[in-house]
Amino acid sequence: MNPKYAPLFQPYTLNNGVTIKNRFTVAPMTHFASHEDGSISDEERHFLTDRFDGFGLFIAAATLVSPEGKAFVGQPEAIGEKDLPSLREVVRIAKQQGATAVLQIHHGGHLSLPELLKGREMVAPSADEKSGARALTDEEIRNLISAFANAAHLAIQAGFDGVEIHGANNYLIQQFVSGESNRRTDQWGGSIENRLRFPLAIVDAVTAVRQQYATDEFIVGYRFSPEEPGEQGLTMKDTFALIDALVEKPLQYLHVSLWDFYKKARRGADTTMTRMQLLHERINGKLPLIGIGNLFTADQILQAYQTGWAEFIATGKTVMMNPDLIRLIASGQEDKIVTAIDPHKEDRYRIPDNLWNQNMQRLSYLPPVKDDHNWQSPDI
Repeated sequence: MNPKYAPLFQPYTLNNGVTIKNRFTVAPMTHFASHEDGSISDEERHFLTDRFDGFGLFIAAATLVSPEGKAFVGQPEAIGEKDLPSLREVVRIAKQQGATAVLQIHHGGHLSLPELLKGREMVAPSADEKSGARALTDEEIRNLISAFANAAHLAIQAGFDGVEIHGANNYLIQQFVSGESNRRTDQWGGSIENRLRFPLAIVDAVTAVRQQYATDEFIVGYRFSPEEPGEQGLTMKDTFALIDALVEKPLQYLHVSLWDFYKKARRGADTTMTRMQLLHERINGKLPLIGIGNLFTADQILQAYQTGWAEFIATGKTVMMNPDLIRLIASGQEDKIVTAIDPHKEDRYRIPDNLWNQNMQRLSYLPPVKDDHNWQSPDI
C-alpha cells in the first residue's frame, strides 16, 4: 500500500467503546432488489457478497419500518418477525466481509409510491397536494415512532451492530423537520423546536430499545440532509438546531447526505464555507461525522478525509463500480479503481437488473456511465 493512504486505515473508537477498524464506510445503497415482501433475493445476495470487503462500517440499504411508507421497488423491510431471516442473512454477509453492520431504518412519507402501498393511504406531516398524502393524526405519529423502535428491536434480534435513523433525502423524518413540508399547528409543527419533536422522539425510542434489549455497544446513528430549496425549506440554521439537539442524545455518529463533499452553504450560515466544514465545526467533536459526496478515486477519498471535516468517509457509487475498492487501495493498485460504469461489462459489477437499467438511463444519483468516445478506464 502507498503509505499516504495509511490515515484512512486508522481505527476509530466510538463513544460506546466500539472500535471501527478504519475510516471507510459503505453508504446505504438502494439496490431495488428485495422481493415484493421485503425479503432478500438472489440478486441482492449477489450484489452484497464480497462488495465491501475491508470496509470498517457497512450501512445497509434503507429498510422499511411500516407498510404505508414504502418508497422503492424492491425495498427491504424490518416490520415483523417475517423479516428476521432476511435481516440475519444481510448480517451474515456483512460479517463475512469483516464490517461493522448497521441497518438504516426508513419511512418514505409523501415520497412513498402509491402503487406499492396496496391500498393504504399515503401519509405525511401535513397534507401534500402533489403526492396526495394526507396529514398524520397524533396517534399515527406515535405509532410511527413505535415502528422505528420496533425496527431497531428487529435489528438487534437479527444481529446487527447498530441502526441508522434515516432523517435525510426528504423522506418522512426530514419532512417533519422542514417548514416546507411540515405546516402543522400542533405540538409536532410550527417552531423549529416543535418540528424537531418527531425525529428526537424516534431517537429516544430507539435508544430506549437499545437499553432494554441490547448493550451500550449497539450503535445508533442519524443521517440528515442539511438544506432544501423552497422559501420554507431547510436552512443551515435549521440544521444547526437539529445538530445541537442530536449531540445531546446518546448517539454514536452523525451522517450527512451530500451529493458534493465540497458544496458550499446556500443560506442560514456563512455561504463562503462548505457545508461539511460548517457541520463539523458545529458538532465540535461531540460525535464523529460521516462525510460523503462524489468521491471516486483513492486520492479524492484521502483528500476529503484530510480536510478534517469528517471522521469517516462514505462511498456508494464508488462501491457499486468497484466491488474490490479496499483491496485495490490496500494492495497499491489504486490506479485500477474504476470511475465510470462500462455498459459492456455488466457482469463485472454484479448490479441488480432494476438498478442496472436505471444506471443506463444516466440518472444523476447513480454512477457515471462510460462515454465510449471520451472515457478511459483500466482494462480490468
